Formats: sequence, C-alpha cells, structure tokens
Amino acid sequence: MNDILAQIGAMHLVPVVVIDKAADAKPLGEALAAGGLNCMEITFRTAAAVEAIRTASGLHGMLVGAGTVLNVDNVKRAVDSGAKFIVSPGLNPKVVDYCVQNRIPVTPGIATPTEIEMALDAGLDVVKFFPADALGGCKTLKAIAAPYGMMKFMPTGGITQQNLADYLKLPCVLACGGSWMVAKDLIAAHNFAAITELAKAARDLALSVCGAAAR
Repeated sequence: MNDILAQIGAMHLVPVVVIDKAADAKPLGEALAAGGLNCMEITFRTAAAVEAIRTASGLHGMLVGAGTVLNVDNVKRAVDSGAKFIVSPGLNPKVVDYCVQNRIPVTPGIATPTEIEMALDAGLDVVKFFPADALGGCKTLKAIAAPYGMMKFMPTGGITQQNLADYLKLPCVLACGGSWMVAKDLIAAHNFAAITELAKAARDLALSVCGAAAR
C-alpha cells in the first residue's frame, strides 16, 4: 500500500472539509491537530479550495488531500497547491489513470462490484465506498467487499460519531471519511474549540476500536 494511504489507515479517520474562506484553513487545521487528527480532505466544492489546500499543507505534520476531484485539471491544481492524496466521488478513468501514472495516491468512489474491479484493474488497493450510509451502510459494504479481500475501503457519506465504530470494526475498512467534526456552521462561527473537542472524541473512539497501530 502507498505510504500516504498507510498513514491514513493509521489515523483511521479523514475529516472531510467544505471551506468557504481560505483564511479559516490554518485555525481549522490547528484545531484538528489539537484533537489528534493530523489529516484533512479539502473538497473542491468552493472557490476557496485551492488556497485552503495551500494554506493547510503548510501546517507542520498535517496531511492534506483534495476531495470532490472531478477531472485531471482538479488533480493538477490540487497537487500544485500541496495536496498529497486525491479523493473523488466516483471512478473517473481519466483521473485514476493520471494519478497512477504520476504516482499520486488516489481513492475513487465506488458503489458496485464492477467499479471495484475497474479499480483493481487500474492497480488500486484502496477505494472510497460512497455514499456509504445511503447505499446500505455496513451491511452493503460487508457484502460487496467479501469477494475482494485484496481491496480496502474508505466509507464516506453519512458517517457519524454514532455509527463510526460499526464501520471501523469491519476488517475491510482502512479508514472512514466524515464531516461532523468539521461542520460548516462551526467553521463559519470560528468555533474551533468545538472542532477540537469533536475531533478528540472521534479520534478516541477510533483508537478504542482499532488501537493505535495501523491494521
């Protein structure tokens, strides 16, 4: 497995961030780190994404990736700004091929066995199960993962503090993506103390389920 994805596996959690003001990236990253989460996925859902990635990537010890990456141009802009990994909602062959050719860790979204096999053919060993909860949650993930023991999954979409442990208990899960600890209203209100507390609670729960070492 790629070293970056192994680092994500060791943390068990990836905060998924939608940020409207790039200036909030620094205090947000500091708040997450204070809660024990030294990783974030900044999504290409706002005009502030590129600058926010650049700012967050400058924080010591913070692993920053780009999410909602829909095309190769997004990949190039994200990597040029310091992103270390790429996440997409679906499996776009052009995006995956570009990342593989350029040795950029990529986790495309999948929802079916066919897409898992497409990812395997591309040489990937980690994919994003999305939208996890809407697709049937742990029950569906367990079922579609069963024939593919060589593949690890990062369920995202509908993950909360309440169901996080259920997902992390599955042997096929590398880590979970979630946004509850970085909710837009908390960022907008600059309530970074609350973000730290939510991050700490999530991290503590993940460690209680998975332990401190990567699986």
